[in-house]
Amino acid sequence: MDLGKNAIIRLEPEDEYMHPIEAASNFNESMYINLFDHQQQCGGWFRVGNRPNEGHAEMSFCFYLPDGQVAFMFQRAKIDNNDALDAGGLKFEVIEPFKTLKVTYSGKAVLLANPQDMEDPKTAFKNYPTVDASCDITFHGMTPVYGGEAVDENGTPIEENPEESFARAHYEQHMSGSGAVNIGDQRFQLSGFGLRDHSWGPRYWQNLYWYRWLPMVFSQELAINISVVQMATGRQHIWGMVYDTRNGGPAAYDLIETASMSSTLDEQDQAIRQSASITTVSGRTYEVSGESLSLIPLRNRRQTDSGEWRSTRITEAMTRFHCDGLVGYGMAEYLDQMVDGKPVGIAC
Repeated sequence: MDLGKNAIIRLEPEDEYMHPIEAASNFNESMYINLFDHQQQCGGWFRVGNRPNEGHAEMSFCFYLPDGQVAFMFQRAKIDNNDALDAGGLKFEVIEPFKTLKVTYSGKAVLLANPQDMEDPKTAFKNYPTVDASCDITFHGMTPVYGGEAVDENGTPIEENPEESFARAHYEQHMSGSGAVNIGDQRFQLSGFGLRDHSWGPRYWQNLYWYRWLPMVFSQELAINISVVQMATGRQHIWGMVYDTRNGGPAAYDLIETASMSSTLDEQDQAIRQSASITTVSGRTYEVSGESLSLIPLRNRRQTDSGEWRSTRITEAMTRFHCDGLVGYGMAEYLDQMVDGKPVGIAC
């Protein structure tokens, strides 16, 4: 959406908490966070997305074990309000706005020896063992926060068409984190880095044509987030940020101005490697490459008012990244609408 020259991006500490339910039937408020332990080469991501007007929350728990297995759980947990991000056993707590978050989970997870089998979730949940799973992780902001809500000069949120909107209000932040994850009888004491986001507003996963999202952290001094989004109209949006305090750089985000990306696909047309060249507003350039360590394919299906079924594939890959001779870890998240069984962004 073209926000116009009078648009203001507003973000206040109270935005860390819950927002009023909007009229749009697909109103969503969600928090997502990931964490990867560089020494153990394991980690995961966690998300709660409230859809109070639809009567449920989307809860996802995903943990990549060092041996290549993935512990995963998804639920559409019943809710009738937007009072908290606490559903299906997964809970987000704001301890101090923009500084400290706590994520806990207590429930089950299916333990996948071959994560690719989640391509057929019904069969995967049937054939693989379900184990007890839990987490208790505290996160601390290692960077400033980037983003917010677009408002007009009067402070009124700028509305979007619910059929085109996706995370209208949205901010992100690189984090450090520590805590424990338990998968069955295995316990992982983690200390690592990641990225979190918080968004609210109307959302359908089918409103985007495709996107490529690469959040990564190399050290306390270098963290990158690259996002390339393609709309069905053909409009492409490239954004992201670099936090680089090496050599006395400022403790602030340097926004990405241009980016180009290419991907290597496997036989299922899933990205298992990628490379990106980015230039920031300050004129700095970075060459980034990534290789998937473990990938799980997920999907979302929605029936439109006309009765048409639309299917979205989201591949979630724990990824090892390289930049400037450094090794980092993060996610390579690829969203594609599926047409005739093929992802629409296959060339990107």
